[in-house]
Amino acid sequence: MAHETDGSPFTPHAPEETAAMLEAVGVQTEDELFDIPDAVAFDDSFGIDQRTEREIREECAELFGRNDELIEFLGRGHYGHYIPSVVDDVAGRSEFLTSYTQYQPEIAQGFLQALFEYQSMFVELTGLPVVNCSSYDAAAALGEAATMATRLRGVDGDRVLVPEAMVPGRRSVLENYLAGTDVSIEAYPFADGTVDVDGLRDQVDADTLFVYLENPTVYGTIEPAVVEVCELADDHDALATLGTDPVAMGLLAEPASQGVDVVIGDAASLGLPTSHGMGLGLFATRDTFLRQVPGRLVGATTDDDGRRAYTLTLQTREQHIRRERATSNICTNQAWVGLRTAMHLTWLGADGLVDLASECVELAAELAARLDEIEGVTAPVYEAHHFREFVARTDASAKSVADALVGAGYAVHVLDDDHLQMCVTELTADAIDGLVKAFEEATA
Repeated sequence: MAHETDGSPFTPHAPEETAAMLEAVGVQTEDELFDIPDAVAFDDSFGIDQRTEREIREECAELFGRNDELIEFLGRGHYGHYIPSVVDDVAGRSEFLTSYTQYQPEIAQGFLQALFEYQSMFVELTGLPVVNCSSYDAAAALGEAATMATRLRGVDGDRVLVPEAMVPGRRSVLENYLAGTDVSIEAYPFADGTVDVDGLRDQVDADTLFVYLENPTVYGTIEPAVVEVCELADDHDALATLGTDPVAMGLLAEPASQGVDVVIGDAASLGLPTSHGMGLGLFATRDTFLRQVPGRLVGATTDDDGRRAYTLTLQTREQHIRRERATSNICTNQAWVGLRTAMHLTWLGADGLVDLASECVELAAELAARLDEIEGVTAPVYEAHHFREFVARTDASAKSVADALVGAGYAVHVLDDDHLQMCVTELTADAIDGLVKAFEEATA
């Protein structure tokens, strides 16, 4: 039977149903359910004309149609890899989509097991025994690592050291996490696209709380000094934290074997298409810090019949425990994205992950070599091994070159007047010829 609606057309309530619900909670109107101070209450109109669903769809289609159809050779923290169809197919099942969070283990065993496997996969990749599930994105995971360091060291340290060049956005989020504390954030220098170890050594001291580095770096260079940086941090009882991603870890040395205390990064480089926003924050650390890990863990146990079972454990955010004991008050559940990442990793397998990582090295080297043959272009700028991306120098204006590339259908990063950065994966490998040709024309 059709009802007259007074709310969303997708969740209709007849007036008598609304009245019955209001009576049940002891109020006369829906406005009484909200206590909004007059000082912040909005009493104006939004000025949005009422339109039909069809009209809204047409308007949105016109708006989205203004987007440029570009082949993106963009990276700097956002990476696109081929996502197998099984990920969309299985992750789109209703039992996964409707399970926002898995607080009731008796009805969420399948999802909890998948998240336990996600944790287990990253234990293998990082070599660190504790992986949470999960943080919102890599920037949030970095902030959580730094605040964990403040809890571990107390008042013994008040300086956080980060590279002068790092993935955009991460430093600003880190600053937000540390706002209101006495902790300062200082940048240490780079030399030829990687850590200037001597410069860092001059900065690390007894007041250093936390040292952060990235591998690969924001420039795509492979960092050769991970062990040295971790040793410097350890010599001063500072927490050594590494930013990376699952594809890179398929080829690089195991972080734990290099002395890393915490691994953070965006695990959604597998499982999600490039979104330039939404991610999946990886957070892995040592057993010593187990009870200081933000967020939550999925643990394995046995039920009353002796069968293996899974449940959320060590849920240390403030919505679960007393605020003064919480390790985090911002730890968004990214379970469904974690599920997709676990599925993608499973589909690849160990050999497939290594093959994909190797391809990221080979494709970057191929594109750089071909650009380097163009007169007036030097690629790569840094004498280092590169992963996925690299910086190129051009005698012509970098912005004018990038604008010309956009006109030809390609997007790259402009770093400054002379430098461009580009990223290539298996998804854009077939477009290398076109990019090189457009580059030749743009710099002629």
